[in-house]
Amino acid sequence: MKKIISLALALALSASAAELKMATTTSTDNTGLLDALKPLYEKESGNTLKWVAVGTGAALKMGEDCNADVLFVHSPKAEKEFMKKGFGVDRTPVMYNDFIIIADKSLASKFKGKNLKENLELIKNEKLTFISRGDKSGTDNKEKSLWKNLGGVPEKQSWYQQSGQGMLASIKIAEEKKGVILTDRGTYIKYEANEKGNPNLVIVNEGDDSFKNFYSVIATNPKHCKNVNYTEASKFIKWVTSDKTLNFIADFKLLDKSLFVIDAKTRKD
Repeated sequence: MKKIISLALALALSASAAELKMATTTSTDNTGLLDALKPLYEKESGNTLKWVAVGTGAALKMGEDCNADVLFVHSPKAEKEFMKKGFGVDRTPVMYNDFIIIADKSLASKFKGKNLKENLELIKNEKLTFISRGDKSGTDNKEKSLWKNLGGVPEKQSWYQQSGQGMLASIKIAEEKKGVILTDRGTYIKYEANEKGNPNLVIVNEGDDSFKNFYSVIATNPKHCKNVNYTEASKFIKWVTSDKTLNFIADFKLLDKSLFVIDAKTRKD
């Protein structure tokens, strides 16, 4: 009888379990945050969490094409356009970090004492090798907006090179070429940890007012995509924005450095 009850319970649990499909960004994935959240979510929900890490543009396209239940992304302007078109619902900010510009150690002195505009002009005038993601990700969108503010994206210049890769891979390319790159701080800390705290690329610009980097979760609109699991996507959004999970994210560190910031007052964009 006990075996029958146990089998019935196992079958019931199996029937109620779901596979939640997430489209997310390489910066969220590269930092190791999702690997840390996955067992917590799966234990509490009984579901399986699977994700594909791409640029925000590609992640939003996965939602538009009905290939993901939930999105975890970081490009507010693109997200709001996605929502406006009716592809997503329940968009909720979760956390933020900031963008920084990093460069080869040998170049660091050139940037010292300069503001963001001056540093971009330095890169342009001295034709320093600059690595762009070139993948319509949140970071790529941010980087291109900086160049546009300076007069235009220098896409035809030989020193401006597009990787088409994720954040951590693009950082490694910048390292190999002894160049410069814009990154989110979380992925930089991961890179720094991989380099045992002695990275070849160092921070040369940070703290600009425009550099906050907000991450949000969005459920794919079930009215647009009949096949998505909106019920579990909605539950995931509530779970990831619960006090318990947010506190976990705030305490998530590498090299004793926080990768993301949680602040109810600033968890807006």
